[in-house]
Order: sequence, then structure tokens, then C-alpha cells
Amino acid sequence: MTARESYFNPSSRSTAKSLIRLIVLALIAMVMGLPFFWMVLTSLKPFAEAEQTHLIPKQLQRDNYSVVLNLKSPREPGQDKLNIHFGRWYFNSIFIASWVTLLQLITSAMAAYAFSRLHWPGRDKVFLTYLSTMMIPGLMLMIPNYLIMVKLQLVNTYSGLIIPAAFSAFGTFLLRQFMLSIPTSLDEAAQMDGASPWQIFTEIILPLSRPGIITLAIFTFLGNYASFFWPLIMIKDSWLYTLPIGMLTFDSTFGRQTHLLMAAAVMNVAPLIVLFVLLQKHLVRGVQLKRP
Repeated sequence: MTARESYFNPSSRSTAKSLIRLIVLALIAMVMGLPFFWMVLTSLKPFAEAEQTHLIPKQLQRDNYSVVLNLKSPREPGQDKLNIHFGRWYFNSIFIASWVTLLQLITSAMAAYAFSRLHWPGRDKVFLTYLSTMMIPGLMLMIPNYLIMVKLQLVNTYSGLIIPAAFSAFGTFLLRQFMLSIPTSLDEAAQMDGASPWQIFTEIILPLSRPGIITLAIFTFLGNYASFFWPLIMIKDSWLYTLPIGMLTFDSTFGRQTHLLMAAAVMNVAPLIVLFVLLQKHLVRGVQLKRP
């Protein structure tokens, strides 16, 4: 094949376009991933190198992670162990995010089933009213929610951090769209076999809505794991701090120690990366909503 024939060959042009697209995407990925790599490499630097401009550490200092976990003393002279409870903050963030995710999946799935598969007067109007709450900014609801928590004496407790986030209009909407895409003939066949609405919900609808449930679980866990403003106004004792609040205290209490702060940040995002890698296939399937 001559060069002229190769130039006008559609397959060759398609290969060239695919190659250019891959190169562009690789460059974009490198640019977007550079802050993360800088964070990881800085977490392995000693204090003297952390504020310097070079990217690769000249001397690896893996003890930074042990110092943040309060297992070792800093190498810098004159510094004792940090008076922080990073392990406790880790537990608090995972514990609260896990409970919120579980409760939100239960409430959203049951509400979505009622709005999508059951027929009752005013169903669509009630759903639109419930969905309209998504237009209210979350910051506007913090003061009323906080006053309710004060009345219920749930300030500075795990329950006060979990219960207000256990219900989600977005989660109900997301799962309702999945359930609407499931053929109603399955419900009719199950009813003919004598199945109750609860059996249809638990044995037919929930298994078929698995991609949507996993997607909602990922979104909910990520959002609550990184929640900042609600824990900030609800928590008073340091033993209840979540990671975002704890890291803020860590930075303000012990000055600008970039190498230790980056080590804490790496440990902060590590569970999120693991969660995304394990469930990325379900996440991609889950965001591909089918129009009912």
C-alpha cells in the first residue's frame, strides 16, 4: 500500500484519531493526578524538604504515618508525640458514614418502591413535593436541624450526626428511576403466585435494583465521609471528631507541618480510593439510568 493510499484509508485515519485521543486523555489524567502524586510524595519527605519545590524526596521518611497515628515521636528535635487521636477520628468517620449509608439505603429504597410500584391517591404530587426539597440549600437547613437536635438532646452524639442524614430525596429519586425501568409484568406474575407487596419488594425489586443501590451507597458514603459543616457545629468533644474536623485541628494546633498534614491526607483519602476501585463497575452501570 502506498503512502497516498494509506492516507485515504479510513481504518488508518480511525487508528490515528484513536491514538491522538488516547494521548490527550493521558495528558489530562497526568495533569489531574499531579496534586495527588505531590501529596503522596510530600507525605514521605522530612520536615526540611516539605516546603521545597522539588517533587521527588531526596530522603524518604516513612515514619510520618506513624507520627500521625501517634505511634512514634517526630524526628525533629524538641518535639514529643502529637497529642491527637487520628485513629479515633478514622473510626468516627467510617462508623458515621457507614450507618448513614445503611439507613439512607433502607429509607430511600422503601420510599422509592412506594413512589414507583404502589398505586395510592396523590402519589405523584407527594413525590414532586418531596423532590422539591432538593432545591433548598443544605446550609439553610442547618440551623433548624441544629435546634431540633438541641431539643432532642442529641448534640455532641453519634445519633445527632447520623439521624438527620438518614433520609435523602436524591436517593429516593435515583432508586425510583431504577424501579420504574423494571417491567411491571414481574409484579403481576408475582401477585398471581400469591406474593405480598413486601415479598415483591425484597425478592424481586431490590435484587434488580442492585446497580442503583450500589451507586447510591457510594455517593452517600463519600458525601458523609467528607462531611464538614454539620459535624463542625454538632461536635464539641475531640473524641467525636471526624477526619475533616480532626485534620483542621491538627493543622491549627501543631503549626504548619506540611509533611505530617499530607500523611494524614493520604490516609484520609485511602478508603475512598479503595471503595471506588472495588465498585467502579457498579458505579458506571448505576449512572446509566434508563428512561421508564
